Amino acid sequence: MRRSFYHYLVTLKGPSADVETQFANAAAKDIRFPKHSEDYHELSSYLEMEVNYLPTMTVFDELWEKYLENNR
Repeated sequence: MRRSFYHYLVTLKGPSADVETQFANAAAKDIRFPKHSEDYHELSSYLEMEVNYLPTMTVFDELWEKYLENNR
């Protein structure tokens, strides 16, 4: 069963200080995050235009690749 990027992302939540965990923690608190999306362009547009908790889009791009590998 395919899952959304958000569903994958929240599995990374935790107390760690690494940038991926910080992103996951912040996204979990973001009530407007596109929680059901599996679309790269929709998610990247949202992150680029609407949030200030992601220090660089490289973090998203790297997690997107992991999400694709994990979601096959």
